[in-house]
Amino acid sequence: MTETENRSYGQIDKAYATRLATTPTDEDGPVWMVNLMKYRERAAYTDGRDTDISGREADNRYTPVEPLRAVGAEIVFAGDVEAQLSGDAPVWDRIGVVRYPTRRSFIDMQNRDDFRAKHVHKSAGMEQTIIIGCQPFDVPPALEGVLRPEWADVPHPPTDDDGPVVVLHVIRYSDDAAEATPDEMQAYQSAAAQVAAPQGVRISGWFTAEGTIVGDGRPWHQVRFNAFPSKAAFMAVATDPARLQAQHDHREPAIADTYTVILRPMIDRLAESVGW
Repeated sequence: MTETENRSYGQIDKAYATRLATTPTDEDGPVWMVNLMKYRERAAYTDGRDTDISGREADNRYTPVEPLRAVGAEIVFAGDVEAQLSGDAPVWDRIGVVRYPTRRSFIDMQNRDDFRAKHVHKSAGMEQTIIIGCQPFDVPPALEGVLRPEWADVPHPPTDDDGPVVVLHVIRYSDDAAEATPDEMQAYQSAAAQVAAPQGVRISGWFTAEGTIVGDGRPWHQVRFNAFPSKAAFMAVATDPARLQAQHDHREPAIADTYTVILRPMIDRLAESVGW
């Protein structure tokens, strides 16, 4: 078990925090922090200030752009949850991804006075959060053709009424010691790609979870972002009989726990940040 420290919105994993802070310089490098956020209905400040703002509004006040820039980090994805298709409570409100140039820079930012001044808003606005430190992994060669397809000629292109969506999958596999994609999941993703590719799916970023710096004690193995030209395109894939059969035969046996959410992106530089 990892050593944890409770905060109002989640548990801090001290063991992973130590890893972030002590990774040798010659072994350090970028880390993508994936944030799942559930807001309080009304912000609750610990200093007792009277406020009528929502938890979402408090988080908007938190957004630490200047401290991030100071340590060389940037927000590479932000999107509001339009629908949560799988996963127990909480029902998430927003997803964000920050790319830090090194693991150590994540810890350095926590110690900055300007970050701490803004963090009171996060504490006030956040009911629950999971923050997963991630590393990109190579997409299987069989799926390379679905990385960046053109959307002009797909069956359900983006429109003014139905623009692009990003579908996030946070995954814990049935084998808690999983360090790679299980065979069952590989079989599923190969079958699903046959359905998804003609609809214009783009793989924005597939990541291995190296640790959960804030969470509820559950370990996670992978985080996957897939972009679709429209919600209609996603629904065409989701309801396809061949994909549904592959999900039943392969995906469900492989996965012990998951969140799947549909996002409307406000910022989306995820693929570029990974180098795709």
